[in-house]
Amino acid sequence: MAGHGFHAVPLSIVKGDPSPGPTLMLPPFQTIYRQYFDFVWASARRLGVPSEAMDDVVQEIFVVIHTKMHSIEKPDALRSWIYGVVRRTVSGHRRSRRAEVSNGRSLDAGTDAESPEPTPFEHTERNADLELLSTLLNELDEPKREVFALVEVDELTVPEAAEALQIPLNTAYSRLRAARQAFEAALGRHEARNKGK
Repeated sequence: MAGHGFHAVPLSIVKGDPSPGPTLMLPPFQTIYRQYFDFVWASARRLGVPSEAMDDVVQEIFVVIHTKMHSIEKPDALRSWIYGVVRRTVSGHRRSRRAEVSNGRSLDAGTDAESPEPTPFEHTERNADLELLSTLLNELDEPKREVFALVEVDELTVPEAAEALQIPLNTAYSRLRAARQAFEAALGRHEARNKGK
């Protein structure tokens, strides 16, 4: 997809048979790809995928989505299902990187090379507001940060976030409430520091 630095999804997948089966009311794969590309990219980045690995990880996520579409039991929960795929794929990627490092294998020689074209996220990172958001989110512990980002940034409903994270609904509400309080406190500290300058 132009402008994303992502070109590795085989054309045969993007143009492949989009039908998930007669009983599901899912959009065709290419529609899912277009609609959810930015969501997948931003979610993977927020979950810690380094920029040099983004193309491979995002390709793997969409390959899994294409392969598993027929197994979706709740088409109306597609976004939370996709986030679950992102989390599992990123987790697998982290495990394989740790295994490579512990086996003494050097990482790909090209990993330090600059991408010829900035990613959409890197474009947006130049925006001071997003940098502040990222800083404040990093002050939250991971369980709170995930719920907060899904609801407040990606605009999932709390039930969708709970399903994506595979946690009870009450837990999701509780974490979101605590995350909002922690976020507001962090924002207040940041504003107080800036007033003192």
